[in-house]
Amino acid sequence: MKEYMDKAEKYLLKTYNRYQIVLDKGDGVYLYDVNGKKYLDFAAGIAVFALGYGNKEYNDALKAQIDKIIHTSNLFYNVPAIEAAEKIVKSTGMKKVFFTNSGTEAIEGALKVARKYAYNKDNTKEYEIIAMNHSFHGRSQGALSVTGNAKYQEGFVPKDCVAVFADFNDLEDVKSKVTENTCAVICEPVQGEGGVFPADPEFLIGLRKLCDEKDILLIFDEVQCGMGRTGTLYAHEQYGVKPDVMALAKALGCGVPVGAFVVNEKADGALVPGDHGTTYGGNPLATAAVSKVYDLYEELHLLDHVKEVGAYLDKKLDELAQKYDHVKEHRGVGLIHGLEFDQPVGTMITKAMEQGVIFINAGANTLRFVPPLIIEKEHVDEMIHVLEGLIKEL
Repeated sequence: MKEYMDKAEKYLLKTYNRYQIVLDKGDGVYLYDVNGKKYLDFAAGIAVFALGYGNKEYNDALKAQIDKIIHTSNLFYNVPAIEAAEKIVKSTGMKKVFFTNSGTEAIEGALKVARKYAYNKDNTKEYEIIAMNHSFHGRSQGALSVTGNAKYQEGFVPKDCVAVFADFNDLEDVKSKVTENTCAVICEPVQGEGGVFPADPEFLIGLRKLCDEKDILLIFDEVQCGMGRTGTLYAHEQYGVKPDVMALAKALGCGVPVGAFVVNEKADGALVPGDHGTTYGGNPLATAAVSKVYDLYEELHLLDHVKEVGAYLDKKLDELAQKYDHVKEHRGVGLIHGLEFDQPVGTMITKAMEQGVIFINAGANTLRFVPPLIIEKEHVDEMIHVLEGLIKEL
């Protein structure tokens, strides 16, 4: 592995401090490095590989599409994109979808929809967006402008482009930030990178009412918390609140790079031909993956499975939180959870990998649990055994 890692450091731009593992293959909920060591995966490629590794139907669908056509550009129609779009629109109850290559690009598109919606009403103003503190929406300039963490923004986002920030789950704070220039409110129904914080129901209900009253758009970022991660296909379903625009990615393609933003009837028509585009977005290979993902979620009854195993994971993590003083708080829903400690968790993550379990963090002090959605209770027990040993070492 050292030879591979040395070569990576020589040729890859150093923007990541990677864990000292070279992964080679996956099977179910396990990963294997190039030396053959086995790891139980509680990260799923950062909430991406919902179906686990080596799902035959998924792989066969991609292989079949590769043999037909991979790319056409959006100057032409293609069948997989049409089929995938229909499944997204029908499952969301929204109006139209635009395919992107990533979650960041989906956020960029959502922001453009909001600004254009406001511009179409009155093009004399400098429109601004209200975002949440401790949020994370991506690494491009537009997505960073609404990411509520200064360390990501500094040096990249001009100050006059930065959004107005309010506290998550504080409706009165959001209301106090609304001005005549406000064109949208953006938030994650469950904050992921910020530490796994689910929204309070009254907060999202209040945001919906506020946006309706002010005729501004409500944008939900479901890049991480969507696609069944919380036990419903989309996280906002648990709140009975619908957005005007929603961003999806990660598990949308279960490994193939693809994202999307979806608009409701109110936001449909804000963008017209020439306003937005992408060369690769919506290509046949990516959207064949999306289409198959929706089919497999239904065939596998995956949402019911997430509710069942998610409740078990919730119980087991709660037990650890009650038992050990070093655990400050347990938060989460479905199969997205965070365990916050009274100290940084970096060493725990490294030690867990030595024992064959992969964790990731969400902030310096929080372990994040976002395993493949096909995880079983026995895998939760296997993980808890290792995790409890690490907590005892503290």
